Amino acid sequence: MRSQESRFTVMVSAGGSRTPLRLDVALEGVVVAFRGMTAHPDESNCDCHWGSAEELAQLKVPDVVLEPDLLRRTWQAVDWSFPDQVLRRILPQLAGEITAGRIEPHFGMEELGRAFARGRWQAWPDAQAAAVREFLRAWWAHTLTDPRAAVPAHEVLACCAEASGTLTPWLAAWAEQSGPVADRQLVAAVDQWEYDLLRDELPWDAFEGEDELCAELAGWLVRHAPARLRSQGAPEELLHHVRLLGLTDEDRWDDPHWPWQTY
Repeated sequence: MRSQESRFTVMVSAGGSRTPLRLDVALEGVVVAFRGMTAHPDESNCDCHWGSAEELAQLKVPDVVLEPDLLRRTWQAVDWSFPDQVLRRILPQLAGEITAGRIEPHFGMEELGRAFARGRWQAWPDAQAAAVREFLRAWWAHTLTDPRAAVPAHEVLACCAEASGTLTPWLAAWAEQSGPVADRQLVAAVDQWEYDLLRDELPWDAFEGEDELCAELAGWLVRHAPARLRSQGAPEELLHHVRLLGLTDEDRWDDPHWPWQTY
C-alpha cells in the first residue's frame, strides 16, 4: 500500500501534462511541510451550513484525501476558530487542485487568496511560510511561462495579491518575464481589466487597500504593457485604453477613445 506521502505526491502531480520542475518541487515542498497536520481538536462548524460531524472529524485526521466538495467547503468557510490549522491541514491537497485548475470559487480567485490570508501563513514557522511562499511564486512563474497553465494570469494574480497582501512582487516578476506566453497572458488580462481600471476600480474585490492596489496596477500597465501588447498584435483600441489609464479626470473623459463618450 502506498504511504500517505506517496498518495499526495501522485495526486499533486496528476491531472494531465506534467508541470514544470520548479512547480513540481514546490508542490512536493508543501506536502513535506504540512505532512501530518490536523485541524485543532476543538475546531467546530455549523452542521446545517458547513457539513456533518463526520466530515469535521476528517479534518482532525492527518493526510486523508478529502472529497472535492468537502475541500471546497473547508477552504471557503470564513468562520473557523483556528483557520491557520485548518489551512495547514488541507494545503497539500489544495495546492494540487489549484494548479490543476480544479478550484472554481464563486466570486473569483481572490476568494481563494483570502482563504490563505485568513490563515496568516506569513506568520507561520519559517519552513512552513517558506513552503507557501515558494508555492505561490512557482505557480506564478508557471503561469507566465507555460502555455498549458490551467489558470489564466489575471486570476492567479488576484489570488496571489490577496494571499500575500501586496501586488508588488508579482508585477515585478511579470515585468522580468517578457516571453511570448507572459505577453499573451498580459493581453488577455488587460482585456479583462480595462473597463474596471478606466473607472478607477480594481478588477477584483480586495480585502483592503483597493484604491492603492488599483493605482499600482494601472500605473504598472501604463509603463509596461504598451510594447508588449503591440508585440502580440493587440487591437489599437486596447492600446488606447491603456494609454487612458495614464490620464486623469477631464483629460481621460474628453479623449476621443474614452469608451463611454456621449454625444
